[in-house]
Amino acid sequence: MPNPRILITGATGYVGRRLKEAFLKDNPTAIRLMVRNKNKISPAVRERVEIVEGDTFDPVSLDRALRGIDVAYYLIHSMGKGSDFESRDRISAENFREACIRQGVGRIIYLGGLGAKATASRHLLSRMETGEILSQKEKQVEAIWFRAGIIIGAGSASFEIIRNLIQKLPVMITPRWVNTLTQPVAIDDVIRYLMAGANLVHTGNLMVDIGTEAMNFKEMMIRGAAVMGLKRHLIPVPVLTPSLSSYWLIFFTPIPLAMASALVEGLKSETILLNNHAEKFFPDIIPMGFDQCVSEAVKEMEHDQIISRWCDSSGGNQCDLTEEDFPRGPILRDRKVFYTQSLSRDQVFDSVCSLGGDAGWFAYNLLWQLRGAMDKFMGGYGLNRGRRLKRELRVGDAVDFWKVADIKPGKRLLFLAQMKVPGKAWLEFDIREDRLIQTAHFHPRGLWGRAYWFAMLPFHIFIFKALGEKILEHAATLPPVSE
Repeated sequence: MPNPRILITGATGYVGRRLKEAFLKDNPTAIRLMVRNKNKISPAVRERVEIVEGDTFDPVSLDRALRGIDVAYYLIHSMGKGSDFESRDRISAENFREACIRQGVGRIIYLGGLGAKATASRHLLSRMETGEILSQKEKQVEAIWFRAGIIIGAGSASFEIIRNLIQKLPVMITPRWVNTLTQPVAIDDVIRYLMAGANLVHTGNLMVDIGTEAMNFKEMMIRGAAVMGLKRHLIPVPVLTPSLSSYWLIFFTPIPLAMASALVEGLKSETILLNNHAEKFFPDIIPMGFDQCVSEAVKEMEHDQIISRWCDSSGGNQCDLTEEDFPRGPILRDRKVFYTQSLSRDQVFDSVCSLGGDAGWFAYNLLWQLRGAMDKFMGGYGLNRGRRLKRELRVGDAVDFWKVADIKPGKRLLFLAQMKVPGKAWLEFDIREDRLIQTAHFHPRGLWGRAYWFAMLPFHIFIFKALGEKILEHAATLPPVSE
């Protein structure tokens, strides 16, 4: 099918962002994106694609998104999204399949997970069921179902776990699942397979398992360390339960508790190739070896070129930005004004945009780290989630335990808090001609929420005052930009 008209769902997620970029770079195909919030797509990309706002639980927006489409990518799953994720996955997939049939879509392309049903975790079983649902009506819409195990790439959850453990722990006491076999695959190869699926000459459904050589997680850690120039020792023990393993991961990696628990549950099951369809139907794609996977991921990080991260799109308030995510109504506020003197608005804005990650929070970093540790213990993100790039932000980006809710270059940056708090919190930076207005907003939940706010106010006095002052000090070190 030459130049099929394509729809990508999950286009703000880890795989979806990269697939979108690859199509825009190498392919003249017409692209349509279905997203919940178009502001999470950069203005430059918005000029080159068609965007439909909606979701798979809204048949009207689904029909609008799929109208006139030849190939529809389904890159949606509910990792870490509540106890009813199986039901949500099922309804979402059924809605999508039926809308594809109504609109005459020829092919659905889905990315699921490797594994056998008999040993699969709940999340993996749900992803298998999703593939089965999308493939159920082959005569009306065919499905190509790619199945991948551990995806290695800068910003992927699996790679960030491996990298953080390798870099922080010379000797690791590890659970038994480090001996579980898997077949990792590079994110670049995943994208190549997904793109090739659009033009594959094939009639009917097809399941394609993708991956490189088989190895266990212990070997992955040792070989990954070697690529990074490190030597690491792993000592497996039988006493680390899944719950203990999850807590072990959250304190040494950026992954929050809900996702760590889901990943650990999945890591107990073998995820190896059960068919040779990748080699048979896509002979031109030769997956890179594990060492090269790691090398490419490290290179992307070192050159500050990370396109997407695992936390770009995920469950609940981890991902979606709605009207409720902007401060309004009966909200408590702590507002501080700092005069910028001779600094330009761009200098101040660039300084604000450099907060978080390796740069820290400019003042009282120990207190910020303590708050981050408390958040991790309560199941939140903590500070070690970091940020995608050192100097660039976009709507939806994660910055430690904040998410960028709004950004207007040179004028405004709004962070939505994702730490565990009894209410909803924001941190806003409003840059004017001669001043920086820094406001902490809080919408308390009940009496405990108000008690929390007033208990924190004494800390705000010196933490947020110092933050504003340090932002301006840092701005003074940045080159001025001509207006």
